[in-house]
Amino acid sequence: MGGALGVKLAIARGVGVLSRLGGRGATSAPGKVLIGLDSHAIETLAGRLPRGSALISATNGKTTTAAMAAAIFEQAGITLVHNDAGANMAGGVASALLGAARARKGIAGELGLFEVDELWLDLLATQLHPRAILLANLFRDQLDRYGELEAIGERWAQVRGRERLVLNADDPLVADLGRERSSALYYGVEDDSLALPGMAHAADAKHCRRCGAPYVFDAIYLGHLGRYHCPRCGQRRPAPAITATQIRLEGVRAVRFTLHTADGEGEVALALPGLYNVYNALAAAALANALGVSLQHTLAGLQRAEAAFGRAESVTVSAGEASGEEGAPRRELRILLVKNPSGANEVLRTLVLEPGKHDLLGVLNDNIADGRDVSWIWDADFELLAGRIRRVTCSGTRAPELAMRLKYAGVEPEQIRVQADLRRALWQAVGDRNGSHAPLYALPTYTAMLSLRELLVKRGEAHAWS
Repeated sequence: MGGALGVKLAIARGVGVLSRLGGRGATSAPGKVLIGLDSHAIETLAGRLPRGSALISATNGKTTTAAMAAAIFEQAGITLVHNDAGANMAGGVASALLGAARARKGIAGELGLFEVDELWLDLLATQLHPRAILLANLFRDQLDRYGELEAIGERWAQVRGRERLVLNADDPLVADLGRERSSALYYGVEDDSLALPGMAHAADAKHCRRCGAPYVFDAIYLGHLGRYHCPRCGQRRPAPAITATQIRLEGVRAVRFTLHTADGEGEVALALPGLYNVYNALAAAALANALGVSLQHTLAGLQRAEAAFGRAESVTVSAGEASGEEGAPRRELRILLVKNPSGANEVLRTLVLEPGKHDLLGVLNDNIADGRDVSWIWDADFELLAGRIRRVTCSGTRAPELAMRLKYAGVEPEQIRVQADLRRALWQAVGDRNGSHAPLYALPTYTAMLSLRELLVKRGEAHAWS
């Protein structure tokens, strides 16, 4: 590698090797060591990327949107440096750049595509000097860590550079960030057949930031996302340049819609469920458009997009003590991450579209990455699904609270089982099929999803992502 930086890269890589040998993974540790050795490492390595960088941030859907964008760029023949394992703070971004760094100031990639944690966006933007920043949404999430949405919005507003902003027109707080920037590119849904009858009590961003008056929502699609205007000062949703119409939700397996851009339109068939994934696809398409990728490559990339780990991921699992144990019941397990009220409500809304009674494995953790405050489950509309549940197994560090919430939602107590140990809960839930061939739906919070996948990876029933 040569020079002082080369020595630092070698040391950080060595830490990564030791971390992997110790079974701890290496998504952030090498990058943290590198930053400790050289505080300018991210900026230096990112400067090698011939096409620069693009950043993606949001409270919901960052990982899936980044995966969709990666599929689009790969269709366009653009090689990426991408933190695809979801490590989205400085250490994860530095690890991705470290893994791509080559001798003589080389790098194995043209474009940096980085998912970025909401609270790290301002710092990382100053180091990466991105060509474009995609800001997809702001939902109430981990209030004990992030604070109120307006606080994040203010931090995002401080990001000032030559980058192009790609913004969700349907999110009032996000849309406001581009009102004084003529180059901002907006995207949004335009299909009132999916409009909700009213705003959910868990919705956020209900007031105009210019004058403080309550917004009037002409259509509400998801949480607080929709078409809106202020009756006092006249501020309204910006006109989106990238839109989705004719949306057809197909349960937990797929969704179809028509994508419109300035270059034309085309049909998209996503092998992912829910309106929330339409928003993710729109965001990825808008980012690609901002970076000059053709509609043809965008459509081809979205057709190939797959579930990011733990987000509508499907695996086949066995209830036996060992994977493939003879005679042990086997079952499809679909993992649907839930981590805040709006995201949970969309998962529940999607499950309602599936026929018959459902078996659920709910896993509620209160670790740092989940947020210590789990009161958000009372804002999630479990009542939507209560009458459709055959059996629900509650697990995780706050399993009893989840069971209580479901009981108050209308699930009969005899249909609820509490098993705090995740391994036992999983195999019990898989085996309790009572002749049903329906899937088991796992609804874990973030760290619960990681633990669930770790169990499945150890048994060879899921693929590791790092």
